[in-house]
Amino acid sequence: MEHSLRVASYNLHDFKDDADAAVRVIRTINPDVLCLQEVPRHPMASHRVASFAARCGLNWPGGHRGSGGTTVMSSLRTDVADSVHASLRVACLQRERGYAISHVRLQGHLVVSFVSIHLSLDAQERVAHAATVLDAVLDDRPVVVAGDLNEGPNGQAWMALAARLGAVSSDAPTFPASNPRHRLDVIFASPELSVVPSTPVELDPEDLLAASDHLPVWVDLDLSTVPLT
Repeated sequence: MEHSLRVASYNLHDFKDDADAAVRVIRTINPDVLCLQEVPRHPMASHRVASFAARCGLNWPGGHRGSGGTTVMSSLRTDVADSVHASLRVACLQRERGYAISHVRLQGHLVVSFVSIHLSLDAQERVAHAATVLDAVLDDRPVVVAGDLNEGPNGQAWMALAARLGAVSSDAPTFPASNPRHRLDVIFASPELSVVPSTPVELDPEDLLAASDHLPVWVDLDLSTVPLT
């Protein structure tokens, strides 16, 4: 649809699983914006992430080091005004955490801020991380925050995000992929970005199991109510 945009979120387990299967999953979903968590972070990983983006038919801005393995990719339907990758404070010796922001424009519409997040395993840190992200992105632009919260809808960080943004993705559990019991992965969006009903996407169950320990989430958002440029 001319005024709709598909956003997806996917934790890719540091590419430890079947990257070919992950590419097939993403190509089948066919997102305009893809928020990723757990992409490789080591100094020589950028070429692997860039190659993965190209195989998915997506553009990647690079520069994701220090963002805890979060990043945002986008399709040729969109223009990226700019992107930011940032870290989140964690306790000593804990896994690096962070978030990535990409300011994306669909032709004929204002820029929307897309944020990929991957919160801590520690509940108090998650609350602090959610507050940091909200402070960084809530301005006059519509915003979408997507990622792996490491907690479900009853968690304090989840509720803090939901108090400012609406949870718009499916309420189905996403982890572990082999027997989903926990809804850890979610997409939140500003109230002016409503959900567009879309044709179901048929994903290969074997690819989903092979690609990652998480399942992806995605949603089509209506930009027709966002002011035109």
